[in-house]
Amino acid sequence: MKQLLFHENESFWFETLRLLGHSAYGGADFGEVLYTAGRITAGDYDSWYDEWSATAERLWKVAVEAQRGGHAVTARDTYLRASNYYRTAEFFLHGDPGDPRIRTAYDRSIDAYHRFVDLSEPTIERVEVPYENTTLPGYFYPSPLPGRQPLIVMHNGFDGTAEELRFLGALAAQERGYHVLCFDGPGQPGTRHSQGLLFRPDWEKVVGPVIDYALGRPEIDPDKISLYGVSLGGELCVRAAAFEPRLKAVIANDGVYDLGAFAMKFVGGDRAEAERALTAESAPETDAAIAAVMRSNPSARWAFEHGQFVMGGATPREFAARMLDYHLRDGIAERVTCAVLVCEAADDLFFEGQPEQVHHALTTSDKTLLRFTEEEGADAHCHFGAQRYAFGKMLDWLDGRTPVNR
Repeated sequence: MKQLLFHENESFWFETLRLLGHSAYGGADFGEVLYTAGRITAGDYDSWYDEWSATAERLWKVAVEAQRGGHAVTARDTYLRASNYYRTAEFFLHGDPGDPRIRTAYDRSIDAYHRFVDLSEPTIERVEVPYENTTLPGYFYPSPLPGRQPLIVMHNGFDGTAEELRFLGALAAQERGYHVLCFDGPGQPGTRHSQGLLFRPDWEKVVGPVIDYALGRPEIDPDKISLYGVSLGGELCVRAAAFEPRLKAVIANDGVYDLGAFAMKFVGGDRAEAERALTAESAPETDAAIAAVMRSNPSARWAFEHGQFVMGGATPREFAARMLDYHLRDGIAERVTCAVLVCEAADDLFFEGQPEQVHHALTTSDKTLLRFTEEEGADAHCHFGAQRYAFGKMLDWLDGRTPVNR
């Protein structure tokens, strides 16, 4: 998709496009996004925070005033957009985990979303899913249809929230009669900010407890449970399906085969040699190479800074070494037996070519590669800008595997 704003900074443009796409399900308004983006200095993380937090704060006040005046619908819709803009405000700040603005904006985002939930019809339920010695925060969107209905379990990826999933498939699925259970797993905002949990590659150990929880709910059809993952979640969900037999279908939006390959783009050289350097006790040349690419490449800077925040690693190189554990190689993809939809964006900023790798590695009898194009307005990573079209395609595919019960 053509870059319409922030022409010299693809990260700022992509996050702006992300917001514009969320307008399809109430997560943004076009004019609010353009006005705010127009006040931001490209590449300036402080400017990004200041402008998005200002817009969010203005809407927060509008929502509070509307609620006091008894205008519940106005308050509901405005809290929702304010929540999304607060989420956006702190997006680029994770290079300094101690920056107080991170928790200020994140907590405000959650508060606004909870106020939205409290005013929503149909009802949305806030849930806490038991997980090891703690819980995972999430939301249950009930089907509007009576009786037991299929469930879609949804999680985000490297940087998204459980709240954002409303715009990334939850509402679209609920409208079609599905129950939807969204959650934040380890490393994702709901657990990283409040509990300090980091990502783990064995995502089946996360999804398993979520399914256990879901099966305790009487409204769920236990024979029609599917899993949906966004961005890096496209690797995590397929990995989980390789070891979780209770799943009937998986949607990878988009397909990710090897997160380590993303790191290789910035490290360079032979893969085996680069891996040895990344995992070595000391590799000053590699450290210098990563530092140089972070200075020159906005996407690399954000990815390494945020990556250390959510996956750990005392240095960018140590984080890159951790990326190597997130893959579907070594027979993992071949273990999947349920139906799998692998989505692909024609102009993917992060994982170009990897959806085909996932599709090729899968040996399940029911696998589909769905390519979204520029002509459809859906060629960006995760199809931001064409959400209604893209989710229609994905959920129509799912209807053929776990249809609602009428």
